[in-house]
Amino acid sequence: MSVYQRLLQIRDEKGAGFFVLLDPDKMDVPEIVRLARKAERGGADGILVGSSFLLSSRFDDAVKEIKANVSVPVVIFPGNANQVSRHADAILFLSLLSGRNPHFLIGEQVKAAPMIKEFGLEPIPTGYLLIESGAPTSVQFMSQTQPIPKDKPDIAKAHALAAEYMGMKFVFLEAGSGAENPVPDNIIRETKDLISIPIIVGGGIRSPEIAYSKVKSGASFVVIGNAFEEDDSIMKEFAEAIHTRKEKMSKG
Repeated sequence: MSVYQRLLQIRDEKGAGFFVLLDPDKMDVPEIVRLARKAERGGADGILVGSSFLLSSRFDDAVKEIKANVSVPVVIFPGNANQVSRHADAILFLSLLSGRNPHFLIGEQVKAAPMIKEFGLEPIPTGYLLIESGAPTSVQFMSQTQPIPKDKPDIAKAHALAAEYMGMKFVFLEAGSGAENPVPDNIIRETKDLISIPIIVGGGIRSPEIAYSKVKSGASFVVIGNAFEEDDSIMKEFAEAIHTRKEKMSKG
């Protein structure tokens, strides 16, 4: 079974999948491994590894050690072509469709593709849409692109539909690392009503209640990162909020 198929199975069985995002720029390898293991015990369905910039040289070591210590899928969430490792299970093959910078539409992808092929990584084509979050984010600065206005759901929907028509397997609605506000529920809901591929939502999700609202609005996967750098004791609460299938079973 491919990683993509496994993720779809998780979504179908649990109602939605729970990803924990770990950034090698923000912690050393022992700490990132500790958090990965705690995430798995807390109910995470997968580990995303990536950074907007990559200030350190420990990316490959971090992915290798995470993979050696968890059984859930380890998926690269790359900020550029340098963030590729043979030790991961898969990589989100992102194209920043919300921007018009060709470097992040296709340039980094061309550089990364031969390495992905050589390493035998499973690429998962993903349309990446940056949504306005209230303040400039790292990905906005690094990509030199403007986010889709948070009050313009039609623009987000059209981009998501284009991603589906281009053959992408996921649409990632991203508020950005450290976002002041998460992706609005109405954008998720209206996008879900228009497209048939799964939606990943991340950025600015700081409580289980907010995570739950994203799933109820149509997110198939929710990504939590910064919230656990501040407090990693609430992972189980996030898992319970995101895994809405269990909620239905308990009521039924």
